[in-house]
Amino acid sequence: MKPFQLRPSASTLNMLRQACLQRRDAVPPTLTERALIPDIPDARYWLDQDLTPFIRDVSQANLREAEALASAGLPNDILPRANLLAVSGGGDAGTFAGGIIAGWTRHGTRPVFKVVTGISAGALVAPFAYLGPQYDDVIVRICNAVGPKDIFHARNMLTRLTSDGMAHSKPLSRLIAQHVTAEILAAIALEYAKGRLLMIGTTDLDSGRPVTWNMGAIASSQAPGALELFRNIMVASMSIPGAVSPVMIDVDVNGHPFQEMHVDGGVLTQVFLYPPGTVMALNQVPGARLRRERHFYVIRNGKLELQWSGTKRRTLNIGGRAISALIQNQGISDLDRIYRIAQQDGADFNLAYIGSDFHISRLHKFDGEYMKRLFEYAFELSAKGYPWHKSPSL
Repeated sequence: MKPFQLRPSASTLNMLRQACLQRRDAVPPTLTERALIPDIPDARYWLDQDLTPFIRDVSQANLREAEALASAGLPNDILPRANLLAVSGGGDAGTFAGGIIAGWTRHGTRPVFKVVTGISAGALVAPFAYLGPQYDDVIVRICNAVGPKDIFHARNMLTRLTSDGMAHSKPLSRLIAQHVTAEILAAIALEYAKGRLLMIGTTDLDSGRPVTWNMGAIASSQAPGALELFRNIMVASMSIPGAVSPVMIDVDVNGHPFQEMHVDGGVLTQVFLYPPGTVMALNQVPGARLRRERHFYVIRNGKLELQWSGTKRRTLNIGGRAISALIQNQGISDLDRIYRIAQQDGADFNLAYIGSDFHISRLHKFDGEYMKRLFEYAFELSAKGYPWHKSPSL
């Protein structure tokens, strides 16, 4: 009698073969900064080291702003006040930023932003905040009509073991494709031509470095793959490694194709504006335009204090709680960094965050009711005139 053997079915074997994902070669470490997006050489920056390309592009943006002012018959010898908006990560708490922005419009005091940055959940809001109040309806729809099935789709247990994430982000890709159209890219390109900047952050997992994407340059490039790249960057910025599949981005190094693996920008940074020393470097560029004043607005999609949580004595619960605490403290450090930059550059610092008076609990990740209530909470505060906090301290 033959011993009993458990043999997987043909369909199971085929599923496993498909799940063994292949990729193009990763960029060698010595070539990381030489990797370019085909047809869009100015698509991104490595701001953890050489600031030269970034300083050059910001200086050119200021010149475009001066030209736009002159065309409108406005003085441009000294550039006017610059309002800079940074939207943080925060998962399903990203609806807080949506409520703040839409309520700000209702209050009637929302400014035009010279710079908008988004990372992780903030990447979903940033393009529409950049384009202005006429796109608030998109923000409202996203914040009030999104549930778990609209973001990620969980894989079955067998596929998880051999795939690149516990879930895939096809629903999120569809959501972004629905709202980020060729017309949206054209609108962003038009604002970029006026000297305004839109930047989104991801993490290059191979090099372990943050990448800042110049979304206006991508939108303006008219490259064949610009729209797809723009959407992929938004998806990548929200793709938690291990939990969700990464986004593979094709690059070129001296005519040789490689592929980068990009994941959630929040792996390394929860919120960002620009690196220390940027303003000083800008002022040293020949022919640079001086600016009258700067106002920072930072929206943190979370509370400042770490929330108490009874942790079960189980591996996943313990690990999850530790990661949550790590992300919380990293986010506070990011706020402190931006605050110090504001002090160094003489900028006005303004911070919004979820207050301790918001007590609604989520039943699960991307709980639609929780997200809707959080949006309403933020909208009501902002519509009355949000009491912006002047430092990251409680």
